Amino acid sequence: MTRWLDEPLLAVEHLTMRFGGLVAVDDLSFVVGRGDITALIGPNGAGKTTVFNCVTGFYKPTSGRLAFAREGKAAAADIEALTRSGRRHARMGSGDLYLLERMADHEIAREARVARTFQNIRLFQGMTVLENLIVARHNELMRASLMTVGGLVGLPSYARAERAAVEIATSWLKRIGLIDRADEPAGALPYGDQRRLEIARAMCAEPALLCLDEPAAGLNPRESAELNELLLSIRERDAVSLLLIEHDMSVVMKISDHVIVLDYGRKIADGGAKQVRDDPAVIAAYLGVDDENDTAPAPGGAA
Repeated sequence: MTRWLDEPLLAVEHLTMRFGGLVAVDDLSFVVGRGDITALIGPNGAGKTTVFNCVTGFYKPTSGRLAFAREGKAAAADIEALTRSGRRHARMGSGDLYLLERMADHEIAREARVARTFQNIRLFQGMTVLENLIVARHNELMRASLMTVGGLVGLPSYARAERAAVEIATSWLKRIGLIDRADEPAGALPYGDQRRLEIARAMCAEPALLCLDEPAAGLNPRESAELNELLLSIRERDAVSLLLIEHDMSVVMKISDHVIVLDYGRKIADGGAKQVRDDPAVIAAYLGVDDENDTAPAPGGAA
C-alpha cells in the first residue's frame, strides 16, 4: 500500500525557497503518508534542511503550499477550500487541516502538532535529563497556569499538568534506557544517549508528525541499529508519522517506507526504498557519474 498516495498526512505543493539570487528549493512537490517513515535524502547542499525549515515554520517559503492533516487526510478538495477561505486552519470532514505556510513556528508545533530535532543536538546541557523532557510540556503547563503565575500560587490545574508532565517524561526515560540517569546533567550523557534523549523530548510533545534532521549523524553501527528500533517503535507503538533527513543509507534503506531524493533543490526520485536505490539518476547524484550509466553501484555509504 502506498500510504503517501492513499492517505497523505502532509502535502507539499510547488514549494520554492529563494535566498536572494540562490534558489535553495525549486518547485518541489511530494507527500508524506500517515503511518509512514518518509526519508528526504540527497547530496550535501541539495536543499533538505531548507525543506524542513519551511515545514516547521523556521522559514516562510517564497511560494508554494504546505497542507497538513493533523487528523484524517490532506484531501485535494479540502486543501483547495481552505486555501480559498484565506484561513490557516479548518475542521474538515476527516479532521483538522492546516496550511503551514500561513503559520508561525510555535503555532505549527503547538496547534498542528509537528515536532522536530536538529542536525546539531540542542539539549539544555546544564539541565537534568528529566528536566529536558519536561520542557517539552511547556505549552500544557502554561495553559494550566492560566498563562500567569498559576504554578507559583498552587493552582490545582497546574499541579495536575505538572504530574502528567513528569509521568510522560519518566515513561520516555524508561523507554530509551536512561531512567537511572534522570537526575544527571544532559551534557554528561554520551553522544548516542543525547541523540535518543532529543528524540524522546520531541515525542513528549505528542506530535502527529516527527521531523528528524540527521538523527544517525555521529552514531556508531550499534547506536544506529538502536536508533532504527526506536524509530520503528515510534511509528508502530505511538502511531506517529516520521519525516527524516539522513545520510546514513543503512538507516534509510532499512526503515523507510517512502524515499524522496533531492539534488540542487529539485526532486529527482520519489518512491519506495528499493526503487529509489536502483534509480540511475540517484546513483549519478550521489556518485557524480553519468546518469545513463546504469552499471554504477547503488549508493550505500555516506552522502
